[in-house]
Amino acid sequence: MGEIYIRHVELLGFERRFIPSQHYVYMLLVKWSDQSEKLIYRKYPEIYTFHRSLTELFPIEAGEIDAKDRIIPALPAPKWFDNQKATETRQGTLAEYCHSLISLPPKISRCELVRSFFRVRQEDESPPSSLPFKRNETYLMQKDKSRTNTSEITGPIILETYRAIADYSKSTKYELDLQAGDHVEIVEKNDNGWWFCQCESRRGWVPASYLEPLESPDETEEPEPNYEGELYITTNSYTAVEDDELTLGEGETIEVIHKLLDGWWVVRKGEETGHYPSMFLRAKGEKLDTTRNENLRKAPPPRRSTIRNAQSIHSRGRQRITQDTYRRNSRRYLQHRDPRGPRQQASQPQSSQPEVSQPRASQPEVSQPRASQPEVSQPQASQPEVSPPQSPAKTQPVPQEKQMNNGNGSPSTINPTPPPAQEPQGGLPTVPPRPSRELILERCTEHTRKKVSIRSAS
Repeated sequence: MGEIYIRHVELLGFERRFIPSQHYVYMLLVKWSDQSEKLIYRKYPEIYTFHRSLTELFPIEAGEIDAKDRIIPALPAPKWFDNQKATETRQGTLAEYCHSLISLPPKISRCELVRSFFRVRQEDESPPSSLPFKRNETYLMQKDKSRTNTSEITGPIILETYRAIADYSKSTKYELDLQAGDHVEIVEKNDNGWWFCQCESRRGWVPASYLEPLESPDETEEPEPNYEGELYITTNSYTAVEDDELTLGEGETIEVIHKLLDGWWVVRKGEETGHYPSMFLRAKGEKLDTTRNENLRKAPPPRRSTIRNAQSIHSRGRQRITQDTYRRNSRRYLQHRDPRGPRQQASQPQSSQPEVSQPRASQPEVSQPRASQPEVSQPQASQPEVSPPQSPAKTQPVPQEKQMNNGNGSPSTINPTPPPAQEPQGGLPTVPPRPSRELILERCTEHTRKKVSIRSAS
């Protein structure tokens, strides 16, 4: 097996330190051919000194003999006094230089000079501790701006400090051993419940359930439950271990109603709710990310309820929502979310039964329209049946009404028998026959009756 070489160098940002005096160091993430990743810190003057040594080692590729043969990228000389502004503006150039350097032919990018410069040093693993009244300030660089000439930074980043509530023994080399009471700084909070932390000179992944903030037991970043739910798809099957967990298979569609920081989200399948590891979920419509580090995601992090001998510094812990509360609120939301849900489904058969049975009962009335007229005149509650007919009934009475107003109509012409072709189809109710002119005049008001008589006389 050959010697390992550098595959990639990424500029993460820079730090301002105060020991032995104020100075700035760049944070470089070096990825090696053996799949290891190391974080190193380098000052810009020593980076420039390395660059000068590289050009002396390869004078032809550096353009010392002929400028057209130059392939080694250029690097500006350091200023006499480095301040924060100069360090910021130099990030884009330095990021581009590292990217171009590793892209050079192997005789340059894999030479001993390059490999030795980017190897981890003792001061990288044990950086000087900050002063009690002045902490090291970290400035992170935006990833999408790392290769532009004008560098943009996010400003000073003060890493959050958390405390371990119990002993934790790592299960992989990528994790971090902790003792109860250890203080760690959070570099990255992953939504799968694994957080990347640094404890003194050590760095690694730690379950979020083993950590608590120093200021307050409440997590301000944790959102409130969203019972409307977001659609997700399970990427792995999981069998419930605790009573408040769900057993789901791969490829099932569920709704996420509460995203918890410890990586155990509350999901809903039908009307059932329960905890499920977020590392086994992906948003619906989102492609599965195969570039993730599978070494850290073979198993979900442990839940806080399974931690023994937990020692919190807070007298009153965080109030967790019980699974009964999740289920009760979720079912209540489902009942009010869609009015066409179970309530209307239960009412639809009741309303449709009269519509189906009514035509059967009205068929004899259609065959005997004259006998049905007295039945219409007796109850007054049947009057609305004349006024709100369906659209086919509205188009037919128009010429008949004109004939009545002109005085040329008769009961035989105003109240014709409906043709059999207009028999209701699809279970619709039968339109009742139109009452006679005398019946209308008998039931209308005196004011209307006078108007009709005046029009008939004219």
